[in-house]
Amino acid sequence: MTTPATWTPSSWRDLPAMQQPDWPDPGALDHAVKTIAALPPLVFAGEARSLTASLAEVAGGRAFLLQAGDCAESFDAFSADSIRDKLKVILQMAVVLQYSAGVPVVKVGRIAGQFAKPRSAPTERVDGVELPSFRGHMVNDIAFTSAARQADPDRLITAYHQSAATLNLLRAFTKGGFADLSRVHAWNQEFVASSAEGRSYEFVADEIDRALRFMAACGIDTQAVPQLHTVDFYTSHEALILGYEEALTRQDSLTGDWYACSAHMLWIGERTRQLDGAHVHFLSGVSNPVGCKIGPTATADEVLALCEALNPQRVPGRLTLITRMGADKIESQLPPLLRAVKEAGHPVVWACDPMHGNTFTSPSGRKTRHFDAVLAEIAGFFRAHEVAQTWPGGVHIELTGEDVTECLGGADEILDTDLDTRYETMCDPRLNARQSLDLAFQVAALLRR
Repeated sequence: MTTPATWTPSSWRDLPAMQQPDWPDPGALDHAVKTIAALPPLVFAGEARSLTASLAEVAGGRAFLLQAGDCAESFDAFSADSIRDKLKVILQMAVVLQYSAGVPVVKVGRIAGQFAKPRSAPTERVDGVELPSFRGHMVNDIAFTSAARQADPDRLITAYHQSAATLNLLRAFTKGGFADLSRVHAWNQEFVASSAEGRSYEFVADEIDRALRFMAACGIDTQAVPQLHTVDFYTSHEALILGYEEALTRQDSLTGDWYACSAHMLWIGERTRQLDGAHVHFLSGVSNPVGCKIGPTATADEVLALCEALNPQRVPGRLTLITRMGADKIESQLPPLLRAVKEAGHPVVWACDPMHGNTFTSPSGRKTRHFDAVLAEIAGFFRAHEVAQTWPGGVHIELTGEDVTECLGGADEILDTDLDTRYETMCDPRLNARQSLDLAFQVAALLRR
């Protein structure tokens, strides 16, 4: 990718930047950004190029994207166990999809950097008290006090170090034996193994064991096949806080291209995809694969303009369009976009975010989503692609490895009265491990058709 001649890592500052925190101390912000700029990159240009190549296979209809992880990572709930359990669920889902549907699965986590969240309003009011909205642990704290809600630039540095530690553990898990296919049974968490989804997964794991034994019986040295013992796992997050992203943008010594080295893949949210805005401009100049959320109000002209801005050279795998329409709108709003992009020849990855368009407040006052609506939007996504004769390239899911009760429905039939049992998210409700595995089987069935 060739970066526009007028682009620099800081040129976004000349444009309107939505959803940026109101930092009270510019000097402290400048110090934090300069500190991060002097630290090593979190990911490397070669890794980002490898992800682009894998996503090119998705764009060509030869692979499937699974992008999944936390709504918003927490400084407080940070542990090796939580990282491992989240990775377990994603690996389980990938195994189900890959074995059942017969296509390679590109695994991208919403992890090691997903610390900032856009908000619908800059402030919130509780019992007559108005304070700044919680914008994720990279910016402020969720506690409803004046001190906690003040934007603190030192949190940017904390986010960097937590991301580095998370990436270190993810690399150890995915390359050090934890992701070995011979361990597929070990990934089945106890509370998942006791469920119907877990039993279905065990059947797949047994079949994989049989396949590995068959290969060995045929004289194939399975130990000499690295693809059976390690996986490529990539990180992603919404590129929201542009000062942080700028500080971690580095020029590749091999190609001279600029890469945002905070994650392998970055995306622009529905609230920050203005064509004349800072976020689109910033991501237009980095060579990472990038994504853009597309909501139900997007027009074909707007989507085509975003394609031109973010991938003018039409590099396969460079751009992922992540639709978030809602179950009741997906089949009416998506087809015109599919046709327009296909006719214009843009080699995009189409992924479905079935979470954000199906969020509502339950009678108990909890923000939630119903599992049936999530599945309905994915099914509508597949039907729209079937009509347009385009490839339904992936899903983008908010989930956790914990046994939470945040989304209604699923095999356990979580009810509104159950939400308070383990409602632990800092922002949006997530699928738990059982719901996530069930979703993987449902998507695999759609892919087989």
